[in-house]
Amino acid sequence: MSVKSYAVGVDVGGTFTDIFVLNQTTGDVAITKLPSTLDNQSRGLVEGIGRKVADFATIASIIHGTTTGTNALLERKGAVTGMITTAGFRDILEMRRRDRPQTWGLRGSYEPVIRRDRRLEVTERTHADGSVVTAVDPEEVKRAARQLLDMGCASVVIFFVNSYANDANERAAAAAVREVWPNAYVTRATEILPEIREFERVSTGALNAYLQPVVSSYMDRLDAGLSEHGFDGDLLIVQSNGGVMSVDTARAYPVRTALSGPAAGVRAAQAIAAAAGLDNIITCDLGGTSFDVSLIAGGEAALAPQTAIDFGLVVRTPMIEITTIGAGGGSIASIDAGGLLQVGPESAGSNPGPVCYGLGNTQPTLTDANLVLGRINADRPIGGKLNRLDVEAARAAIARTVGDGLGLGPEDAAEAILKVANAKMAGAIRLVSIERGHDPARFHAMPFGGGGALHVGALIADCGLKGALVPRYPGVTSALGCVVADMRHDRVRTVNRLLSGLDCAALGADMRDDAQSLHALLARAGVSFAGVETVYELDMLYLGQTHTVSVPLHIPDGGLTDGVIVEAFDRAYREAFGRLLEGIEKRVMNYRVAVIGRRPPFDMRVFAPTEGKSPGECLTAHRTVYVGGKWQDIPVYDRLSLAVGSVVSGPCLLEQADTTIFVDPGLAARTDAMGNLIMERNA
Repeated sequence: MSVKSYAVGVDVGGTFTDIFVLNQTTGDVAITKLPSTLDNQSRGLVEGIGRKVADFATIASIIHGTTTGTNALLERKGAVTGMITTAGFRDILEMRRRDRPQTWGLRGSYEPVIRRDRRLEVTERTHADGSVVTAVDPEEVKRAARQLLDMGCASVVIFFVNSYANDANERAAAAAVREVWPNAYVTRATEILPEIREFERVSTGALNAYLQPVVSSYMDRLDAGLSEHGFDGDLLIVQSNGGVMSVDTARAYPVRTALSGPAAGVRAAQAIAAAAGLDNIITCDLGGTSFDVSLIAGGEAALAPQTAIDFGLVVRTPMIEITTIGAGGGSIASIDAGGLLQVGPESAGSNPGPVCYGLGNTQPTLTDANLVLGRINADRPIGGKLNRLDVEAARAAIARTVGDGLGLGPEDAAEAILKVANAKMAGAIRLVSIERGHDPARFHAMPFGGGGALHVGALIADCGLKGALVPRYPGVTSALGCVVADMRHDRVRTVNRLLSGLDCAALGADMRDDAQSLHALLARAGVSFAGVETVYELDMLYLGQTHTVSVPLHIPDGGLTDGVIVEAFDRAYREAFGRLLEGIEKRVMNYRVAVIGRRPPFDMRVFAPTEGKSPGECLTAHRTVYVGGKWQDIPVYDRLSLAVGSVVSGPCLLEQADTTIFVDPGLAARTDAMGNLIMERNA
């Protein structure tokens, strides 16, 4: 029997698949990066692991951050889905919150993931107090289900209004549907989100049903591919909340994978920053198609109760708060109808990729601009897709598409592309920092992804950041995050009662009961943990308010009391808004319970350089780079060979297999004890 020594983290993105392999016996690590196989992502995943692990039977666990669900939503390539709902409520999914794609102007279009003729109504009614006025007729539900099957539906969601207060009708309808439905793709909206507010509930349930066949099919292919190679360890999937779940849970609740890959990156950043002694970090994940930003303050990543994957595609489930913009390495540069330079959100992706790939794309991208400016080595492209990048093709595309329209030479046009892209990235950083009450001067950026370290120097200047922490392996940080991620399960339930009339002891008992069931779910995963943590929270507000405040809660051994709740609410509200509203009643809207299985801590010292060289010994070349409107001859260093304490001053380049780091003029970069690169203003 093979000794299971390896833990493998895998992040499959729109352009590259990143693999991080940890030998848990020796502490050795290995990384690789290869182009994503978009026709079947599991194929690239298996191939990438095979590059670093000869015997799959020696792998104890594979932890996977996936974009399968995200891409299916963005590209509208989910399953043909039907809905069975309360009579009179089938259009909630389309009405949303009566918002529109553009804030200004009255134009805008929206296509829900479930077509109107596939949203069927049945007779049932439950009041908001939980009383069942009209019981659902199982035979009517079965007729609706058969009608949806005749229309070609592969999955179905059951959504009844007010089922958060009493889901008896919804459960009866689901049981009836399962008697005639030919597969397991039956979603009950209240099982996914037992919370007040009908649009968020139906949207989350509908998206879960829309993704279930797609994600389940991918999981089946992945299972089969890994089994063929002898893998019989634990396969875990990263959730949007930064925790991991079993494959069976992912099949049942695929909507929880909506921001799987980016969430893994934030978890890795949290661990790397903590090991480096930094509490305040803004993560900057620049991949092939997007730029993902998240803020870690005081060592904690912010969790959001919901997000919109695209306009109208609202997912309400606990997830790491991540802001995404279309500014990746493959983002296309163009001149719009008003004569302004735009970068993204359209992307060339991995196929055909940037112009310099030579695979048929003629529209210049951010990667092409970095190449033309000399910041990327044409002879050392990352990812192993090509042997050399075509600089002249990139230069010609930029000149034709951007330079001619703006009256600029190819280099100035390429620099303009960078400035526009950097401005978009800086805007995203300000959104998660300044607009939420955080001073960027207290934060270091942490760039990762293949391209983040090329732009972080400009972001330090544009946003007034304190500096940057560049991880040892920026290009595979999200894959590292998969390895360090804890297992986490969340549950939310609606209370919707004034605190003055609430049975607090019963509320505390209900929360503890849910915690016990989540502990059981954790135990069924069959994974060993260093410890298990239970987190309790309430969503509360003052009477008359619309938006809630998240209130962390401790339930005493003697039971929950109104005094404990008032004290916790006052503390949370004062931290959020600076003062309390005396004399106004308080309302408890929802309670939240999370159970977190803490994985054994990952020792970041495995990245520490055991031997290193001086900057002079690591100098590999000088390269002519276009900086500040002129060509300059700057040094190029082998980043991974630098000894601890080594300092290099900008402008310079540091190269490694998974990324390139550009140190801007006026900045200096120092290698710390963990092998990170700390980049700050040159004293």
